[in-house]
Amino acid sequence: MTSLSFFVGVIGNIISVLLFLSPLGTFWRIVKRRSTEEFESLPYICTLLNSALWTYYGVTKPGSLLVATVNGFGVVVEIVYVTLFLVFAPPRIRAKTAIFVAILDVGFLGAAILITRFVLHGDTVRIDVIGFLCAGLNIVMYSSPLAAMKTVVTAKSVEYMPFLLSLFLSLNGGIWTFYAVLVKDFFLGVPNGAGFLLGAAQLVLYAIYRNPKSSQKISQDLEDQSQHKHLLPSSTPSE
Repeated sequence: MTSLSFFVGVIGNIISVLLFLSPLGTFWRIVKRRSTEEFESLPYICTLLNSALWTYYGVTKPGSLLVATVNGFGVVVEIVYVTLFLVFAPPRIRAKTAIFVAILDVGFLGAAILITRFVLHGDTVRIDVIGFLCAGLNIVMYSSPLAAMKTVVTAKSVEYMPFLLSLFLSLNGGIWTFYAVLVKDFFLGVPNGAGFLLGAAQLVLYAIYRNPKSSQKISQDLEDQSQHKHLLPSSTPSE
């Protein structure tokens, strides 16, 4: 069972790395256009906070090296993403992003580390509190693309909900749920199970709205035909 859990954990690390790297296409577009357009910064801010706390959890809890290493990698990647948002976002979005970063990634994270390190006593209590924080924030991380999902439904377009991010969110949630069952880690299992379901919901939306241009073209063609029909001269015979 130990060897199986390690093998699944390694697979989870690989998928997590792919998850962290999946928005590269999005940020390449942002850099080329020098604008974040309608992309949301909140998923990356939440993921940065989530990765930092899971790194802390992995370092604190014995036998959780796999959790610590992959999330440490995630911290570095998400810092790059958030920095690009701060550079290329319009002033209003940049200000909102900066406020969220200050509150979540600096204030909340710093308070969580200081309180669990210097106020709480006993490794078991410390691990449990960090685990509850990580589980709650993991659900927030998986839920943060809901804003993008709303945009998809409103605009009937998946342009601003990257497919690879949705795919790897679902895969990541599924594999880490399996790992959590093997090692009997409740804090890993619950949020990642929720993440699997939310990722699957995003994939369903993607399947529904992945080809909006075709439907828009059909509607436009029908409208043009209707207008053309009305513009034709009357065929009523003269007396």
